[in-house]
Amino acid sequence: MTFVSHFVLYVADQDRSAAFYELVLGLSPRLHVPGMTEFELPGGGVLGLMPERGIVRLLAGTTLPDPARARGVPRCELYLVTPAPAAAHARAIAAGASELSPLQPRDWGHDAAYSLDPDGHVLAFAMPSRTGR
Repeated sequence: MTFVSHFVLYVADQDRSAAFYELVLGLSPRLHVPGMTEFELPGGGVLGLMPERGIVRLLAGTTLPDPARARGVPRCELYLVTPAPAAAHARAIAAGASELSPLQPRDWGHDAAYSLDPDGHVLAFAMPSRTGR
């Protein structure tokens, strides 16, 4: 079986989030229409940005809560492996992310830096550790 991975973040303001991720990723969206923005990520994945009100329509008739009620509560982590995590992390901070942790060696063998995007999603930039851990 073959899959192409799409990761969709629910966002308060699609245009604001699209501009943020365009700066952070250094990529133009491959799709930007009302209701969805998509970035084709190196390695074959796709990052989607969907307004919270769009997922509410899908959840209609269920007992699941409106994702907007959790705004600012970390709901996911986007972990991006890149040869230049410090530069990517710095772009995220410059674009409006809040730093959680600077680039440093992690126990699982990566050097990783963490921040929060404007919607409170955890954003990590990492590379295999140079320390050999």
